[in-house]
Amino acid sequence: MPTYEYECNRCGNRFEKFQGIKDKPLKVCPKCGGKLKRLIGLGAGVIFKGSGFYHTDYKMNNKENSKKSGDKDTVNNK
Repeated sequence: MPTYEYECNRCGNRFEKFQGIKDKPLKVCPKCGGKLKRLIGLGAGVIFKGSGFYHTDYKMNNKENSKKSGDKDTVNNK
């Protein structure tokens, strides 16, 4: 779900809200009851949180694969 940022026209309260893409934008400030406007965000890339994400979890390009397999080939060619 995307994160949307809102700002109140009355009190200036700014906050973020996780909402589905098809959800209607919020209209009322939870702090003062004023009118909200949804701000245009820059978007964000994928954020990996927690343990378990390692460099080896991703596909390597051919150069990196050949370096690793090249080490084995030089040993086998002797």
